[in-house]
Amino acid sequence: MNSNSHYRQLVARFQRLMTLGDAEAMLQWDWAAMMPSGSAEARSEQLAVMKAIGHGLLVSPEIEELLEAAESDGGLDIRQTANLRRMKHMWLHESALTEDMVTALSKASSKCETAWRTARPESNFAAVRPGLEALLDLVREAAAAKAERLGLSPYDALLDKYDPSAGSDDIDAEFSDLEAFLPDFLKEVLLRQAQRPAAIVPRGPFPVNRQRRLSMRLMTALGFDFTHGRLDVSLHPFCGGSPDDVRITTRYDKNDFTSSIMGVLHETGHALYEMGLPKEWRGQPAGRASGMSIHESQSLLIEMQVCRSRDFLSFAAPLFAEAFDGEGPAWEADNLFNLYTKVEPGFIRVVADEVTYPSHVILRYRLEKAMIAGDLRVADLPAAWNDGMKRMLGLTPPNDREGCLQDIHWFGGDWGYFPTYTLGAMAAAQLFEAARNSNEGIVEGIRRGDFVPLLAWLRENVHGKGSLLTSHDLMTEATGRPLNPDAFKRHLRQRYLA
Repeated sequence: MNSNSHYRQLVARFQRLMTLGDAEAMLQWDWAAMMPSGSAEARSEQLAVMKAIGHGLLVSPEIEELLEAAESDGGLDIRQTANLRRMKHMWLHESALTEDMVTALSKASSKCETAWRTARPESNFAAVRPGLEALLDLVREAAAAKAERLGLSPYDALLDKYDPSAGSDDIDAEFSDLEAFLPDFLKEVLLRQAQRPAAIVPRGPFPVNRQRRLSMRLMTALGFDFTHGRLDVSLHPFCGGSPDDVRITTRYDKNDFTSSIMGVLHETGHALYEMGLPKEWRGQPAGRASGMSIHESQSLLIEMQVCRSRDFLSFAAPLFAEAFDGEGPAWEADNLFNLYTKVEPGFIRVVADEVTYPSHVILRYRLEKAMIAGDLRVADLPAAWNDGMKRMLGLTPPNDREGCLQDIHWFGGDWGYFPTYTLGAMAAAQLFEAARNSNEGIVEGIRRGDFVPLLAWLRENVHGKGSLLTSHDLMTEATGRPLNPDAFKRHLRQRYLA
């Protein structure tokens, strides 16, 4: 047993704190997937109280004293030192805020998200604008407080919550690299695509119960454990819950099964990461994910790198045909590959192809930075969004539902999250390249529907690390180099131009 008694006291306190967070996550899942609409106000109060309790536990004077004493005592091994580092990181973020601010942010986020759930289908930005303005004021206040506490810019202080290894200077450079690469590459891909026969779209309808059964069959094949997780429906797909009780959601379209299936597989990547986090560190900060860039890398590795590949679709095509009584050329693997790799600029991020997807993220990144800096008013967001879409993808959204209302993030209080999607795409390509190079059996297994070799590599090199490593160190250790766009660009060239 470690002789550092102050560290052991911290372990016990954080066990309670993390368990409280797990319970809060289940309330959030229920909000999105099960809760009656009339219960929103009561749920908002419940969440606010739980956040206030968690805040109080984390910022108590005893925690600060124990952190200082544990650092002074020493005697910790490298993994315990990493856990202590993560404890202090959580404490620094939370101690920058007062309980009143935490409560106000929680209530404002719940109120704004509730308004968004009605405003989005109605394409009614005016209905959600007051709530978003009030929420943004609080987010900016919290960002300023955290910036002072952490010694970062306000935006970087928000980003630090989601990925402590990321910073806006590095992101600006990486996104500028992609912006220089993507326009000419997109033109080349569209020209090459136009020279091939068009993909045949399978004709529906595709009953939801069949889509669900197929989704669950593929989830099981990938390694999802249904004794520790569920698949449900929500307005915006997500993965939530806790490592031992993972909840994922999707949304179905009776006329198009392709989107819901890939949405499920995307969220399954998140779920596999959660389920594979180190069990010996359950209930400790080091046992949680190593930032959202790595989390997004796992969903995009499964969806984009694996499940949109020819290898996977050669395995899955017969399952698709069986699920929907399909027959003929539309259900052949080559056609499904052409369908799932079709490149076409569109309005909606969550169904965008992987060539145009980074442009969606870069747009949101720049808009949220401008709003946090005070350079863009909420009232001007729809116009700024439409201008950005026109500039980056040559499209003007016909309404706000397909424009600035499409994503839940800002309306739910998640500011600083968006860049992790494209950082995750870069990481996914780099990790999958390293996995393939280390074990030829991974690709052979995917062709047969055997994902054990891939999952074993991910468990060893990503999932099982938790946040014992920073995302920067995890990428370097797993792939031999820090995160950069090169592998992602190689992947795009190989898939779309080879």
